[in-house]
Amino acid sequence: MWRYIFKRLVSLIPTVLGVSLIVFSLMHISGDPVRLMYGPNVAQEKVDERRAELGLDDPILVQYARWLFRAVQGDLGKSIRTNDRVTTMIGQRVEATLSLTILALLITLVISIPAGVISAVKPYSVFDNASRVFALFWVSAPNFWLGLIFILIFGVQLGWLPISGRHGPLWSVDGFLSHILPALTLGLPPAALFTRLIRSNMLEVIHEDYIRTARGKGLPETVIVVKHAMRNSLIPVMTLLGLRMPWLFGGAVVTETVFAWPGMGRLMVDSIMKRDYPVVQGAVLFLALLVVLANLLVDVMYAWVDPRIKYD
Repeated sequence: MWRYIFKRLVSLIPTVLGVSLIVFSLMHISGDPVRLMYGPNVAQEKVDERRAELGLDDPILVQYARWLFRAVQGDLGKSIRTNDRVTTMIGQRVEATLSLTILALLITLVISIPAGVISAVKPYSVFDNASRVFALFWVSAPNFWLGLIFILIFGVQLGWLPISGRHGPLWSVDGFLSHILPALTLGLPPAALFTRLIRSNMLEVIHEDYIRTARGKGLPETVIVVKHAMRNSLIPVMTLLGLRMPWLFGGAVVTETVFAWPGMGRLMVDSIMKRDYPVVQGAVLFLALLVVLANLLVDVMYAWVDPRIKYD
């Protein structure tokens, strides 16, 4: 197992390097960040002086090699706007993003697994038909629209929940209340997709021979569904979970912007608008690392869900 994990970690290096190179190139061809920072009325001499201070007058490959060498050592540079270290700025925002995405993921699993299992055990029932209607609605709704609707209903009209900002850590009362609306916005659309996938997988599994054998032995229906049918139907769900991790972090960018959430997504949006390319590069690189590590965790969990899978 550990040998497999080590090989996967090594194989992830080209992916992260490719992401960093693409983002570095796109940020540099999008415009001169120093000129955009100073505006059109500043003398060119001052712009050239600032570019020389930041090392922007060197060839792009030299800039990328210098940045990559420092990034490997944990130095992602400094913001050209505030002169703060990028690692410090990311460290101040990453906890807010992780708490939001983890809660959204829990909402997705808590809703989709029971709903999918019940729909498969009782197909074409009232619950199954209702879940399919709701799943179609949630999977079709974009994040920004859901966020605005939740703000309008639960924040403005009913006044139950905060509509913007993060009012503390997740384990505090005010912090948990401020997490609810953005977490629902981020977690409900994938919950609809997971519900339909779990239902279709369960419908295939519950007609297998070993399920009929378990019923013939007189095992309780709950044991048959939970221990035998549901566990064997989770492999495709976990595969989809790994594929949806980039969507979760990408959706967090939109959701954090709608709810003025002080996380990585909002930091990236603000930095892109200001052409603060060191912050954008560092944030994208960090999110890429989170995504590839999450996919590695999903691969390792395959062996826990299905003992037939070995990584020897």
